[in-house]
Amino acid sequence: MQKTRIYHLFLCAVILASAGLCLGWADTWDDIKAASGKVTAIRAEFVQEKHMKILVRPLVSQGMFYFKAPRSLRWEYRSPIQSILLTHGGKTRRFIRKDGKVSEDAGAQLPAVQMVLHEITQWLKGRFDENPMFSSHLEPGPKVVLRPKEKKFAGMIQRIELILADRPGMIRSVTIFEGEDSFTRLRFKKVVLNPPLPDDLFGKI
Repeated sequence: MQKTRIYHLFLCAVILASAGLCLGWADTWDDIKAASGKVTAIRAEFVQEKHMKILVRPLVSQGMFYFKAPRSLRWEYRSPIQSILLTHGGKTRRFIRKDGKVSEDAGAQLPAVQMVLHEITQWLKGRFDENPMFSSHLEPGPKVVLRPKEKKFAGMIQRIELILADRPGMIRSVTIFEGEDSFTRLRFKKVVLNPPLPDDLFGKI
């Protein structure tokens, strides 16, 4: 259960980091950090596709995410299962909506969850090359490739590939490879950078 929760938070980190990169196409880590440093808030829709060899069709989830500097986050799945992760004021809460009822997941306060949320803020600053848990490479394409250094994370994620589009300010795709026959692809739409976001958005469901 904890392993699944941490993995989902890594997906969140990837989405947020990708949105940070949307500020500008870049050739170097310094350029990426400079562009990401301009992010104060993000609002976007996302489509998540889970591909596995045993599936005839990918599993598709959709939702919204919001970020407000320095550490406020709302990660919201809207279909097919509704769940919300809120981080604000140093507190993290996760809710699941089922049959019209909302229940809170107390496990959102686990130290591992807090650790992953800290990494989100680092990635938002474009510091992919400073994360001790991942080796990072900026490759032609342009493409950012992240590989976990520790075996416990390598068991969840083999590598992450972020493909930047030719057009400055756009990202083409983000793919998280969990195994040889399993990967998750994220697509983004209606990304808005630095919109005004009220604090209540991160404290209420």
